[in-house]
Amino acid sequence: MDALKKISEFAKFGSILGLERMNELMARLGDPQKDLKVIHVAGTNGKGSVCRFIYEVLRANGYSAGLYTSPFIEDFCERIENDGEKISEEALERCTLRVVEKAEEMIASGSDSPTEFEIVTAIAFLYFSMERPDFVVMEVGLGGRGDSTNIIEAPLISVITSISYDHMDRLGNTLEEIAREKAGIIKKKVPVVINVKDKGAARVIAGKAYREGSFLYDAGKLKTHIGDFGLQGTSFDVMIDEKSYHDIKISMPGRHQVDNAATALAAIEILRRNSIIKVTSDKIRQGMAAAFMKGRFEMIGDPVRYVLDGAHNANGAERLADNIRDLFHGRKILFVMGVLSDKDADSMTGSLATAGRKFIATEPPNPRKLEAGVLCRKIRDTGAECVSCPDLSEAVHKAVQQENDFDIIVFTGSLYMIGDIRRMLLDES
Repeated sequence: MDALKKISEFAKFGSILGLERMNELMARLGDPQKDLKVIHVAGTNGKGSVCRFIYEVLRANGYSAGLYTSPFIEDFCERIENDGEKISEEALERCTLRVVEKAEEMIASGSDSPTEFEIVTAIAFLYFSMERPDFVVMEVGLGGRGDSTNIIEAPLISVITSISYDHMDRLGNTLEEIAREKAGIIKKKVPVVINVKDKGAARVIAGKAYREGSFLYDAGKLKTHIGDFGLQGTSFDVMIDEKSYHDIKISMPGRHQVDNAATALAAIEILRRNSIIKVTSDKIRQGMAAAFMKGRFEMIGDPVRYVLDGAHNANGAERLADNIRDLFHGRKILFVMGVLSDKDADSMTGSLATAGRKFIATEPPNPRKLEAGVLCRKIRDTGAECVSCPDLSEAVHKAVQQENDFDIIVFTGSLYMIGDIRRMLLDES
C-alpha cells in the first residue's frame, strides 16, 4: 500500500514530543480537528481499554463514533476506526496523500519535518473531519503534554487511566514527573476523570485540574463489587454518585479491566450529567459487553490453549501475572516472551516468573528489541527455566510443539510481536 510507504518514510525523524510541528501541519490542512467533539484518554496502561469501552457505549446508544488508538495488532487500518469499521485503504490513501503533501510543504519552507506519529494523527483528524462522527474517542500516544493528539484545544472530557513507570527517558524518572506529562491533556474548565493509585501522582494531576478550573472525578475511589469472574469475562456492580450500575458484564478478562470499565463508566456518567449525551442503562450494558481488543489477554482455543497479551511494561506484566494466577491457578504455564530494550525487563520477568517457571525468550520484530540471550539471562536470574530462541516464528513453532506438556502457552512482552504471533496461531488452528 503506497500510503504505508509514505508514512514509514517519516519514521527516520524518530519520536519527538512537542506540538510546534503538529500545529503547523494542522494549520496547513485547515485545522480539521477543531470541528471534532473529542474524548481524550491518556495513561500508562489501560487507556486503550477505556477508549474501547467508551466507544462501544456511545455506539450502542445510537451515536456515530470514531476511535483512534495505537499501536495496531495485525493491520495498520485498525488504528483509525469509524462506526465499527476500520478506515478503508482508499480513504487512507486519500488522506495520506493530502497530509504528506502539506508535510512536504513544511519541509520545503524550512520547518522541521513532522514525525511518523504526527503524520498518522493528522491523517486520523482529517479522516474524522470528512466522516463527521458525533464523537471521537482519542488515545494519547506517548505522555500527554507534548503528544500530537494534544493539539485538541477543548475536549469534551479528559481521562487519565493510570500512572506507572514507562518511557522514563522522555517522561521522567518519578511517578510525579510522569503524571505531570500525562496531566498536560487537562484543559481549562474541561472535566477530568482519573484512576491513579499512586497518591503523589494523583496529587500532581489534581493540582493541574485545580489550576485549570476543571472538575475532577477520582474513579479510583469507586467501590466495585465483582460478581461472576472467569474466562468468559466479569460482572460487577458500581455506584457512581447517585447512579447505580448493576450487573455490568465485560468480556475482557481480568480484575484490572473492572477498574478500566469503572473509569469509562465515570466518564460516560459525567458526559450524561452535562447533557452532552443521552444514554440508557440497557444500552450501556450492551456497549460494555461488546468491548473487545485483540492482544489484550486474548484467549485462543476451546478449551483455551493460548493467551496473547501485549504487556509491555512492569505494571502490565504484573497485571498479566495476576490474571494468570486468578484464571489458570494450578495450571502448567509456558511463557514466550520478547521485549524492547528500553523496557524494565528485570521487573517484567520478576512478575511473570511468579506465575510460571518455564520460558522461551525471543525477539520482537523491532529495531529496539532486547536480544533474546540477554532476556533469557534475566529470566534465569529469577530462578525460572529459559531457552533462547531469537527468531520469532521459530519460537512460536517451538512452543506449539510443546503444547501437550503445558496447559496454557502465554505470548507476551511487546505489542509489536503479538500480531505476527496471532496470525501464526490462527493459521495453525
